[in-house]
Amino acid sequence: MTATALRRDHRRWPAAAVLGAGVLLLVISFIAGSARGAYAISPFQLWNVLVDMLAGSAQPTPEHLVFMSIRLPRLLLGAAAGAALGMSGALMQGLFRNPLADPGLIGVSSGAALAAGVTIVLGSLWFPDMPRTLGSWTLVATAFAGSLLVTVLVYAMSQQDGATRVGVMLLAGIAINALAGAGLGYLTFLASDEQLRSLQFWLLGSLGGARWSAVGLVSAVVGVAVGAGLTLARPLNAIALGEAQAALLGVPVERVKRFAVLVTALAVGAVTATTGIIGFVGLVAPHCVRLVAGPDHRIVLPGSALLGAALVLVADAFARTVVNPAELPLGVLTAFVGVPFFLLLLRHFKGRL
Repeated sequence: MTATALRRDHRRWPAAAVLGAGVLLLVISFIAGSARGAYAISPFQLWNVLVDMLAGSAQPTPEHLVFMSIRLPRLLLGAAAGAALGMSGALMQGLFRNPLADPGLIGVSSGAALAAGVTIVLGSLWFPDMPRTLGSWTLVATAFAGSLLVTVLVYAMSQQDGATRVGVMLLAGIAINALAGAGLGYLTFLASDEQLRSLQFWLLGSLGGARWSAVGLVSAVVGVAVGAGLTLARPLNAIALGEAQAALLGVPVERVKRFAVLVTALAVGAVTATTGIIGFVGLVAPHCVRLVAGPDHRIVLPGSALLGAALVLVADAFARTVVNPAELPLGVLTAFVGVPFFLLLLRHFKGRL
């Protein structure tokens, strides 16, 4: 190891500091998101609400009603979405061994978007009975099914002689994303004004539709996916040395690839089906953690989940207040908040890349 590498390693944050900072950022963003909105809640009022909740004696005050009925499910859904996107981005970057990879490369988001577009624009013609069966879950169910279907298609196209060709998977994902984009363009052409507005708002992402039933379902799926993803930390560290070297170390490379794709599809599919497309989080969160902590996936995976959750909550707080009483799409704000922060980190730590 060179002297420069030693100096770089010396400046890396220890794991406890990285994860502690991630938890602190998440707590601060949660408090800020709880207080900000069309109806402001002061820190003192928020403290009283939390104390009453823990004591089981919630009062029917405006602060309690706003926090319990509107803010809390939105914040929990945002935290689950950010954690899923952040950790999935770290998984994809580790699997592809490419810092430009994100969950969208395997078609999860584009599949969900295309299925949602078909449901919004053509659902009344193609699936007239589905709303009576699934009710308000129609769009969520079709988007989730679309995300899984496209991911399976991309994965199947990458198979050759029983092995997964990561390069082919990347190219197949790019092609499927382009095809889905063309399909969405055609649906935009066919849509009425009302359908077009619904489609565009869904494509740009929002936590505005958060309700307790969706929060419970998404949180359960994301919790299982994050827990499963964390078990891939050591295998991904070995794969970073090369697939042949990882196999010599006893890592079941093909099984790890399948498991990583499955975890990403479940986590991002569940989130995207519920919130729409929230971009950039899966790309920036792993980068930021890697800049301060190094490439060890035992730190990068949980750190990316924590930072991703904090980023989404911060962006959502701005989305609810910057053009009050209207609401900006969350996907726009994740880019506005994430890009400058990411560029500042790159400028400060570029000597360590």
